[in-house]
Amino acid sequence: MLVNCEITGCKARVPQQLEDQKRCLLHFTLELEQTCMQMRRETATGNTRRERYDEMRRYMAEHGQKLAQLATSGTGLTDETKARILSTFLTLMNCRENIERVAARQENERRIG
Repeated sequence: MLVNCEITGCKARVPQQLEDQKRCLLHFTLELEQTCMQMRRETATGNTRRERYDEMRRYMAEHGQKLAQLATSGTGLTDETKARILSTFLTLMNCRENIERVAARQENERRIG
């Protein structure tokens, strides 16, 4: 089934892997990067619960997997789209690394304190 992106003004088709999100590849990656920024800001306060860290890890794993499926689906991707996907992967990796570092620091403070 052909579905258009739900973002106002966007007329791009939604890849089959993103039909649940109703987002084209560009808007999927933009939202993913925005969410990573929000998660990094959230963890910067140092008051994040362990359960929330687990939710963040799951989110990044699920969306990273979906992004990998899109990148390797065999559809012809423009160089610009490939660059966007790679940039989003880098954002995910940096976000995960940052969140893990903050979580480890928080865990050490709980043990000491």
